[in-house]
Amino acid sequence: MRATPADLVITGCTALVHDEEEQVGFRQDAAIVVRDRVIESVTSAAAVRDLPALQRIEAYGQVAMPGLINCHTHAPMVALRGLAEDLPTEEWFNDVVWPVESNLTADDVELGARLACAEMIRGGVTCFADHYFHMDAVAAVVAECGLRAHLGEAYFSSQGPEGRERSAEFALRHRATADGRITTALAPHAPYTVTGTDLTATAELARAHHLPVHIHAAENRDQTDTSLARHGLTPIEVLDRAGLLETDLLIAHGTGIVARDLPLLAGTGGRTAVATAPRGYLKFAWPTTTPVRALRAAGVPVGLATDGAASNNSLDVWESMALTSLIQKSTEGDPRWLTSRQALHHATLQSARAVRLGDRVGTLAPGRRADIVLVDLTGPHTQPVHDLAATLVHSARSSDVRTTVVDGRVLMRDRQLLTLDLPAVVQELGRRLPALTDRSHGRRIQEYDT
Repeated sequence: MRATPADLVITGCTALVHDEEEQVGFRQDAAIVVRDRVIESVTSAAAVRDLPALQRIEAYGQVAMPGLINCHTHAPMVALRGLAEDLPTEEWFNDVVWPVESNLTADDVELGARLACAEMIRGGVTCFADHYFHMDAVAAVVAECGLRAHLGEAYFSSQGPEGRERSAEFALRHRATADGRITTALAPHAPYTVTGTDLTATAELARAHHLPVHIHAAENRDQTDTSLARHGLTPIEVLDRAGLLETDLLIAHGTGIVARDLPLLAGTGGRTAVATAPRGYLKFAWPTTTPVRALRAAGVPVGLATDGAASNNSLDVWESMALTSLIQKSTEGDPRWLTSRQALHHATLQSARAVRLGDRVGTLAPGRRADIVLVDLTGPHTQPVHDLAATLVHSARSSDVRTTVVDGRVLMRDRQLLTLDLPAVVQELGRRLPALTDRSHGRRIQEYDT
């Protein structure tokens, strides 16, 4: 090991690692050496005792693990948290959310993004896939606060060709920015709000410019039934007809994916991924959830997500991990399915693959970007530890994250945010809320009709 100073050394922790077969394991009394934004080694604490470092974190009693990835969200929607409660999906969209979103300005989106990024940093999220409007503002916040993000400018066909063109222009202009921490995608909203012509054009743009696509599809069973009635095709078959299954595709939710869709998804060879956000499905009383077991059998990566806080009330991926495990056990009627170690695999490597970052993040290994969180397990709710994986999934909470590191930069240490002024954000957002939440104008950005 070189004697020149490392940028960061984390020592004395228990490290969550993956073996050659991607099985989750734990290395005790470990140390992580970071140099030039990359993990140089995962070694023993004894091996780095005398290694000089520009920054050193003693992490005894803590678990070091890859940062969590929120594979599908609408980060600025934290400004609408709790605004539309206890409503069916159609009323939620048409009576509250889409009328309010017609008021959105770039300043509103920026403030929402700041609040969301603060929440995610505090919850151990180091990367998020965002699908929203005024995304230049979100990209600026990401560049400033230090998170990693996969960003797409959402569009509806009702916006005309300009919507699709804006989405493509944003993706081309911002990809590989923020020192490479920002990746981008084309972001059509959904098959029920984007025409087949626009979906086909999006697939052509994706292939021409080597861009991935991030879209809502088969969000619930009603959407699948309506699509079958209108088109004779499921939403997944609509995407296939448009050529989108030939692109690197991230599908949000997929609780309406049915058996006839699985061969199509399997045929993509892992290029299609699905993001599951189970809390919202419970809240909307949807009868089904993301068919994780069937998707995994088809070779489809399934990443963890929260959706926007307007429907989920939270950007807590830790909660999504626990709920995914529990709901899958209940849905499958099998307590042996989606074990804690399997849930951690979804939270790490599979989530990284879902956002096309499987070669950069998702595991603590030499050559990977240094996206690391430290989780304190000394609290009474995490003791004693009989099964460390189960403790992380079912006992630990997002508030147990002590330190968050992205690309080797410490964004939070000992629960103190270092790159965002949270009180100032909350104060300014509060000032803007009356104008943002006004619905007296009678406008809405779109009509939900599925």
